[in-house]
This record gives sequence, C-alpha cells and structure tokens, in this order.
Amino acid sequence: MEKRPGFAVWLTGTPASGKSTIAAALTERLNELGIGVQVLESDELRKVLTPEPTYSEKEREQFYDVIVYVGQLLVDNGVNVIFDATANKRKHRDQARARIQRFMEVYVKCPSEVCANRDPKGLYKEAKNGKISTLPGIQTGYEPPLRPDVTIFSDTEEPSEATEKIIKKLFP
Repeated sequence: MEKRPGFAVWLTGTPASGKSTIAAALTERLNELGIGVQVLESDELRKVLTPEPTYSEKEREQFYDVIVYVGQLLVDNGVNVIFDATANKRKHRDQARARIQRFMEVYVKCPSEVCANRDPKGLYKEAKNGKISTLPGIQTGYEPPLRPDVTIFSDTEEPSEATEKIIKKLFP
C-alpha cells in the first residue's frame, strides 16, 4: 500500500500574535473531522534542539533547518503537520514551501501593541527591560509573508473563525 503524503500548515506571526491558540483550535477541529495532525511547536522543540537557546542568527538558521526537515519527513510519511513557529525570516518558510508539496502559509497578523498586552510569556516586558535583545518584530526583524495562503487578523478574529478560514483553504 502506497503512503499518501500529508499536508503542512505554517502559522507565522510575531510573538504573542495568537499562533499557539490557533494551532490548538485547528488541531481540535481537524481531529473532529477525523484528520490527525502533529503540531511542531517551536518552544517545545527548542527544549530538545537548543536547550539553552541564545537565539543567535546562526542558531536560528540551524533550528529552522531542522524543523523544516522534520516537517518534511512527517509529511512525506503521511503525517499532517502544523508548524507553530514565528520563523522571523521569510526564507525559512519559503524553504518549507519548496520542500513540502502540500504546504500552506498562514500569517497570524496582530498589532505589536496587542501582542505586548497579551504577552503570556513576558517577552515584551523582558525586551523593554533589556533582559532579552532578540525579540522578533521589536529588536530583531520579522519578515511577514509576501503572499500568505491565508491571513488571520487575530486582534479581531476569533480562533474558531481563523480555523474555518484555514480549513476552507485546505479543503476547498
């Protein structure tokens, strides 16, 4: 029996834009539809791949190379993947698009002041207080997608609305 490749959805956006919330809602909805999915969440992967992260440019390059590779392996073997990762450089997401046949880029767009107010991990506060110096979108650049497959305005759209937009695009 031939394995059918899965699909990949990359949720990208600045920290605290709502990627993880949407990833959880999308996972739940896909499971309701009988579609299994594996979430590749950057914070969880960093615990294994870079347990003491520096967030240097070199480390980020290596980190995203590895998660794209893992995502490609999973998709090639019939596992559906949700990347829950900022990927502040377009080239990381473009690399995934080039390597994964069924790939969708979802831009979780949110004003920085809303992200800073949400800030569940305290990253914006740490950046403001000088405790961190590489926060994407604030201290380090964030390159938004040029042509995302779906754009979610997470400051005005509910996670359920975002999920339905993604699913409609995935299964037209």
